[in-house]
Amino acid sequence: MQGYVIRGLPIIKEGDDIALLVRSLFDFQDGDVLCLASTIVAKSEGRFRELESYHPTIRAAQIAQNDGKDPRFVQAVLDESVEVLLDQPFLLVVTRFGHVGVNAGIDQSNVGDARILLLPENPSMSAERLRASLGKDCAVIITDTCGRPFRAGVAGVAIGWAGIAALRDWRGEQDLHGKALEITLEAIVDEIAAMANLLMGEAGDGTPAVVFRGLKYSRSGDCSVFMTEDKDVIRPRLRR
Repeated sequence: MQGYVIRGLPIIKEGDDIALLVRSLFDFQDGDVLCLASTIVAKSEGRFRELESYHPTIRAAQIAQNDGKDPRFVQAVLDESVEVLLDQPFLLVVTRFGHVGVNAGIDQSNVGDARILLLPENPSMSAERLRASLGKDCAVIITDTCGRPFRAGVAGVAIGWAGIAALRDWRGEQDLHGKALEITLEAIVDEIAAMANLLMGEAGDGTPAVVFRGLKYSRSGDCSVFMTEDKDVIRPRLRR
C-alpha cells in the first residue's frame, strides 16, 4: 500500500469543485481511496456561519455560563444536534447524521473571527457526490478528528464514506488455533481515516487530501460505524 499527500490545493471557498481540483493534481486509478478533511468539504458547501446570526435560548445561555463558552456558539452546537449527552465539562452531542462528538464538530480555526464552520450536513452524501465526479472507481472517505473515551488525544475518524464498506465482519473466521471469532467487527473506514490524518497533519499544515493505493476493501455494505441505540451500552448511562 502507498499513501500520497495531494499538495497544491488552494484555500477552498464556497462553490469550489473539490473533485475537479484533486483530479488536476493527482492521476487517480481504480481502487484508490481518497480521504478528505471535513473542513474543505464543508467550506465548498458553504457551511460557514456568523456567530451574530445565532440568538441563544435560555438553555444555551445556561450551558454557556457553566462551561465558560460564548452562548452563540453553544446555540450553534444545539442547532446541529439531535441530542445532548453531556453539557459539562464539555458539550457531547449526537449530530443529525449520527456522529457523536464534542461541539457537534463545529470548527473555529482558520475561518476568521466571529465565524464558525459547521460539518457537512450529510457527509456520506457529500462523499457520494465527490466519488461520482472523480471519473474512476474509487472510494471517498470524509474525515474529522475526534477524542476517544479512555484515551488521551484525538485521532482521525470517518464521518462520511462512499464506495467502501465501513466495517469488515470477521465473525465466523477462525483464529490461529481454529477457534471461530464471534464478535469482531473491524472499523475499516476509521482505520483509513486515522492513517490519513497522520499524513494530513493538523493546524496550518494545509494538506487536507490524501490518497491510498493498493488497499484491498469491500466496495459496499450496509453497516455503519455509528453505533445504533439498541447496541449502545454507553449512551443510556450518560442519560442517567
